[in-house]
Amino acid sequence: MSKQGHSGLVYLITGGCGFLGQHLLRTLLEREDEVVEIRLFDQVTRPNLVDHSTERVKVVLIQGDITDYDSVLVAATGADLVIHTASLVDVWHRVPEETIHRVNVQGTENVIKACMKSGIQHLIYTSSMEVVGPNIKGDPFIRGNEDSLYEVCHEMPYPKSKAEAERLVLEANGKKGKGDLCLWTCALRPTGIYGEQHQLMRDFYQMGVRTGGWVIRGVPRDTEHGRVYAGNVAWMHVLAARKLRQHPHRLGGEVYFCYDDSPYKSYEDFNMQFLSQFRFREVWVPVWILWLVACLNDLLHWSLKPMWLYTPLLNRYTLAVACTSFTVYSDKAERHFGYRPLYSWEEARARTQSWVNTFTESPKDT
Repeated sequence: MSKQGHSGLVYLITGGCGFLGQHLLRTLLEREDEVVEIRLFDQVTRPNLVDHSTERVKVVLIQGDITDYDSVLVAATGADLVIHTASLVDVWHRVPEETIHRVNVQGTENVIKACMKSGIQHLIYTSSMEVVGPNIKGDPFIRGNEDSLYEVCHEMPYPKSKAEAERLVLEANGKKGKGDLCLWTCALRPTGIYGEQHQLMRDFYQMGVRTGGWVIRGVPRDTEHGRVYAGNVAWMHVLAARKLRQHPHRLGGEVYFCYDDSPYKSYEDFNMQFLSQFRFREVWVPVWILWLVACLNDLLHWSLKPMWLYTPLLNRYTLAVACTSFTVYSDKAERHFGYRPLYSWEEARARTQSWVNTFTESPKDT
C-alpha cells in the first residue's frame, strides 16, 4: 500500500523529461508492475509524455526547478521512491561553475531533504563514471570495477559536482526522517550513455554536416571507452529501485557502475559506426596537433571571456577524456540485485540506428 492509500507505488523521477528520464519512463511502464503513478519532475516539460499513461499507470508532469526546495518537496510529497537523474552536464565551460554546483549539488541536497521531510525511504541517484575519471593526467582505467584503485583528479566543475553529490547521497543512507523512517540510498555510475534521443550523438553528426562531411580524427587508435545503452541504464535503475525496497541493507550505501555488452571502442569509432551511412570523410590529424589546438582553445576561452563566450567542443579536458582509455568490467550489480542487460548489443545498436536513420540533413546540404 502506497502512502497515498491505494495499492501500488508512486515513483518520482527528477529530470524525468530528459534523455535518460524518457528511457526510464518507458522501462517502468513496460517492466514494473507495482507502480501506479510516475511523476516526471523537470524544468522543461514535454506535454506529450502524459500520453504514455495507461489504464494501470498514471504519468504526471510536474514543472519545477531542482534548485528550489519548495517545488522539490511538493513533487516528492506522497511518493514512495525517488530516482534522481536531474543534472547539469557541461565540460565545455558553457555554464558558470556556480550554476553547475547549484543544480548538481544543491539540487541533490534538496532531493535528500525532501525525502527526509516526506518520509520517503528509497532514493536512487544517477551518478557518473566521471566521479572516478578519466583524470586529466591521462591515466588509463582498463577493465576496472567499483573497488579498483585509481587516482581521481578533477579539474572541471561537472565531475567535481557529481562527486560531491554522490557523496551526499551515500552519506544520507540510513538517516532517519519523518516518522522515524530510514532513508536508504544507492548510486549508479553510467559510463558513456548512448541511444535514441542522445544529444551528443546528434551534435557529432551535425558537426560533420557543418564541415561539409569532413570529420577530424586524431585520438590514438588503441583508445577504448566503455559505452552503455540508455535502455540498459534505465533497466538497471528499475532493478536497483526494486531491490533497494526489498533488501535495503544489501544495496544501501553502495555504488554501482552501469554496464552492458556494448563493445569497447573510442568515442569516435563508436559514434562513426552509427553515422557511416552519411559517408563522412575522415581526416587523420596527429594527436599533438590536437593538443596544440585544445590549448589554444582554452587560452582563447579565458582571454575572450569578458567579451565573448568561446566554448568549442575541443579543450584540454575533453581531449584528455577522449584519449584516455576508460572501461569497466564489473558484475557487482548482477551479484547484488540480479542485473543483466535487458537489451543485447545487437538490439541496442538496431534501436539506436533506427533513430539515427531519421536524421535528414546530409553534407551536400551545406
